[in-house]
Amino acid sequence: MTDLPSDLRETLALPGLKDGWIDRNIFHDPRIYDLELERIFKRCWLFLAHTSQLSDPGSYITTLMGRDNVIVVRDQDGQIRAYLNTCPHRGNLLVRPDRGSSNSFICPYHRWTFSLDGKLINMHEKEAFERSPGFDASQLGLRPVAQVATYKGLVFGTLDEEAPSLDEYFGGFTFLLDALLDNDPGGTEFLPGSVRSIIHCNWKEGPLNFVCDALHAQPTHVSGSRAMLPRQVPRLGAPDAKSYQARVNGHGWEWSEEYPLGNAATLNAPSVMEYLRQRQKQFEQRLGLDRAKMVAALSSANAFPHASFLPGVNSIRVWQPMGPHRTLLQTFVLVNRNAPKEVKRAWRTGNQLTFNVTGTFEPDDVANWEGVNVSHNGPASRSHPLYGGLAMGTRTTHPGFPKDLNLEVSAGQISDENFRGYLQRYSELMLSPTWPRAENRRSAAQAHDQSSSEKEGR
Repeated sequence: MTDLPSDLRETLALPGLKDGWIDRNIFHDPRIYDLELERIFKRCWLFLAHTSQLSDPGSYITTLMGRDNVIVVRDQDGQIRAYLNTCPHRGNLLVRPDRGSSNSFICPYHRWTFSLDGKLINMHEKEAFERSPGFDASQLGLRPVAQVATYKGLVFGTLDEEAPSLDEYFGGFTFLLDALLDNDPGGTEFLPGSVRSIIHCNWKEGPLNFVCDALHAQPTHVSGSRAMLPRQVPRLGAPDAKSYQARVNGHGWEWSEEYPLGNAATLNAPSVMEYLRQRQKQFEQRLGLDRAKMVAALSSANAFPHASFLPGVNSIRVWQPMGPHRTLLQTFVLVNRNAPKEVKRAWRTGNQLTFNVTGTFEPDDVANWEGVNVSHNGPASRSHPLYGGLAMGTRTTHPGFPKDLNLEVSAGQISDENFRGYLQRYSELMLSPTWPRAENRRSAAQAHDQSSSEKEGR
């Protein structure tokens, strides 16, 4: 799809974003959803797995890249590979379990068999195929995901051969990710298993909440915080609050430096709090004073487009699109590999009790997102744009970050700066039939600054 209808192009350009207005149709229009599968999920780097899920040769998981099923496997040489989970013979789903270990993959339909490096090595009635003119087994292997790369334990893939490298895609965001992924020399691992749930909302609702929306914490989670916290969720919008938002290429992180254990406290897990307190000096030595405050802070983050992080709670959530109004949420628990067993158990239990489909906090969020979806169904409601103009013009620098760091930073956690930055990147990708040129990657804040300058000059 290269030429877009004029009404679709106008919607996706988000012309009101520079002033904080967002067209609701991006959360509702089925045509936009179909285009997202092509220009977001078929193009961007997507979270696939953690290397701890692929510990031995032959270990594999199955997951989604948009609506494409994929297999992620560690081959006999230790290399992590990913393939489309479809047999090239009749198109059957090749692997059904969500995880396992195998020396090969065998299609249940006609027993076509593939090695871990994707080659077709056997099939039912092999001799009959080999007698057939034009049959070439070397051309009938599994179709690989175009690029696969890892960053400190996390495995990502893209279906686009022309996509930039993972390092370029993340830019300065990895500087922030290290607070979660590299605060201990032993690295991280996923605890076994995950939680999956279906939410009746557009897939973007979750990422937009995690990329910037600390504003919702106090009003939305008042009952949960009474149950789990020794005090209420603090107000974060004071003018002198030591808090920030940072973003690049649609990725974003928001955090408070006044509550360095704020997220971890929601787990109501004394062993986790003690573990974090005892290692604070280690965090400072490894990360520096400022990022050490981000390890378990009152914070949240999102890697564009759909992998969200909750530091301290240590959950990673992946929002899979299942339709314009339906999302599959898969949640994993990330821990330091060297953490004591009792601390790992406490982290798992804490996640089950809080940010989980049956926990004290997540049902509050789901009720909001599904309520948003209900209102977007109304054509009269959709004709009125949403407001995302909080904290315009608050760009600053962080005194503890390198001056040449490829990040835009804003003062204040109660802000829509990351919200606008995410949607600006979304708009660029949705309007571009190929990867946008690097020099065209502007944040919403930059666009607003330019617009303001032009108005002042007139």
